[in-house]
Amino acid sequence: MRAASGNMDPNSKRFLYRVNKEENRKELKHVKIDESSIIASDSGNKSKKNKKNGNKMELPKKKYYRQRAHSNPFSDHQLEYPSCPEDMDWSKLYPAFKDEHTGEMTKEVTIADIGCGFGGLMIDLSPAFPEQLILGMEIRVQVTNYVEDRIIALRSNHAKEQTYQNINVLRGNAMKFLPNFFHKAQLSKMFFCFPDPHFKQRKHKARIVTNTLLSEYAYVLKEGGIIYTITDVEDLHNWMVKHLDEHPLFERLSKEWEENDKCVNIMTNATEEGKKVARKQGDKFVACFKRLPNPEII
Repeated sequence: MRAASGNMDPNSKRFLYRVNKEENRKELKHVKIDESSIIASDSGNKSKKNKKNGNKMELPKKKYYRQRAHSNPFSDHQLEYPSCPEDMDWSKLYPAFKDEHTGEMTKEVTIADIGCGFGGLMIDLSPAFPEQLILGMEIRVQVTNYVEDRIIALRSNHAKEQTYQNINVLRGNAMKFLPNFFHKAQLSKMFFCFPDPHFKQRKHKARIVTNTLLSEYAYVLKEGGIIYTITDVEDLHNWMVKHLDEHPLFERLSKEWEENDKCVNIMTNATEEGKKVARKQGDKFVACFKRLPNPEII
């Protein structure tokens, strides 16, 4: 029970809260949540699902998921990842999209939120793209747990409508293992929202946009696919724009395009970090790039 233990007092409110959520997560993380499963679970153990206000499941509280703001992407985080995309069992994350007769997935992930934080972008993208599977990748343990618990609660509270079935999160390091999860040209959109700026020059190699990483993003992004970036740090914005401009497989989209794209509007306003910047009346720097066709080999 690593997520709930550590150095915490076993009688503390935080410890008990995490234990309860971890048990709930084990029960519901990989199952299809619909009206029948909610009724069955209610008849079994209603309190275990932390329900309040009738049949509504309480959304997780951030104060119980305390975690450092950033994580070193070069550290050994003991992550689990498939050896290749064919080995990835997506039905555990999107059970509603598993064909009950064939056991195969009816859709594949096409939208990725890299460093998804507390999941705000995914939750707003979900109803905007109900027929597409959206994956958040997050390296921090407790933040990943929070997003998992948030999605479980949303799926449970909207079991009748069967919404929020198309989003999920996994703990992963996109700087190391992205091609282990996605086929060539699988993704149509990739989001990089308020990434760690790594201000010190010696830390710039840890930024999420570099020449090498852009080639990996180009590999998993289909032709015509979009990379979305947003930050409140102008230096980081200029860095990402410079590297994307210099890469032969990306072309910047116009301000007019950004103004008319619904994802830019969602990205600007949905994330927790974006809302924090808005409260402080800070600047938000946006840049979007289109994946160009591969050049012909003569």
